[in-house]
Amino acid sequence: MTVNSPTLALAMDLVSRPSVTPLDHGCQELMLARLEACGFSVERLKFDDVDNFWAVHGSDGPIFCFAGHTDVVPTGPVEQWTNLPFTPVIKDGLLFARGSADMKGSLAAMVVAAEQFVAEYPEHPGRLAFLITSDEEGIAINGTVRVVQWLEEHHIIPQWCLVGEPSSSEKCGDTIKNGRRGSLGCSMTIKGLQGHVAYPHLASNPIHLANPAINELINEVWDKGNQYFPPTSFQISNVSSGTGATNVIPGDIKMLFNFRFSTEVTEVQLRQRVEDILDKHGLNYSMEWRLSGEPFLTATGLLVDVATQCIEEVTGLKTLLSTAGGTSDGRFIAPMGTEVVELGPLNSSIHRVDEHVSIDDLEKLTKIYQKIVSQLLC
Repeated sequence: MTVNSPTLALAMDLVSRPSVTPLDHGCQELMLARLEACGFSVERLKFDDVDNFWAVHGSDGPIFCFAGHTDVVPTGPVEQWTNLPFTPVIKDGLLFARGSADMKGSLAAMVVAAEQFVAEYPEHPGRLAFLITSDEEGIAINGTVRVVQWLEEHHIIPQWCLVGEPSSSEKCGDTIKNGRRGSLGCSMTIKGLQGHVAYPHLASNPIHLANPAINELINEVWDKGNQYFPPTSFQISNVSSGTGATNVIPGDIKMLFNFRFSTEVTEVQLRQRVEDILDKHGLNYSMEWRLSGEPFLTATGLLVDVATQCIEEVTGLKTLLSTAGGTSDGRFIAPMGTEVVELGPLNSSIHRVDEHVSIDDLEKLTKIYQKIVSQLLC
């Protein structure tokens, strides 16, 4: 694959734009110009400060949808990068830039695959669509979730959706995500009574009070997982308390924690079990819960079968189905009844300094994507 490759050229153009969440910096208009040129109908869907679009080719029949995001995470200290993070550099067969792997390389492969498919099958059956947002790496309230609401209001339900998240582990296509765990976060305050450390009988130390309950939360077996999901995980991410002085018993302790949960347990059950443990220890507490997403799973189906087959045809690999990792926008799409998989390049450098993607993998992804579309729609 050379610099003359349309996938690489588009990827370089996309990564040169500093589209840190929720900014898009013209990435979507670049994609839309290409899609409109080959006959896609386009709906630009801006919600508050977030750019989104829905584009479709074809007038009826089942919908195959490419989904992804043009926004990227911040670069961190620029001086730690070998090259400027938004200046694409090719070295040793790799494209270096923020967003190259997560996920502008995938977006470029999707667009080129769509162009090639439409050129080969201009009157194809079914519909080929794109759902693109600039609010995936942020709070994700005005991006895909709002586009899905718009689609449902217009009675548009994709049959299949491929999200271009970087799913591969060691070789392109060795892993696809056919589901994701749910994410439930909480900000909890346990109240005590502030006082002088020399007079503990006149105070109530919330750290001491909370310790047994915290230990029980840590050691609780929330579920045992299943054939698709590992056991639900509870992790404390932050604990704070005190005034900074050694001679003051604090008045409260604040704790942030998160569940990554399987389909074996629900959000409501997790919340109730946490509160039961706190109540058992007689604690005075307040909690603010935030559900970032329910778990979703495409256990079997045509999309999984076709994606697996096409990966093997292009790469020779027997792909592994996985639900590991963080959340993705697939959590908003799957509840429509859509079959969802995530398939993209290696994830080893995402969100890191000197993020990069294999140039050869971009070509493989383009071929895989085009084959999947052809198998499903033709």
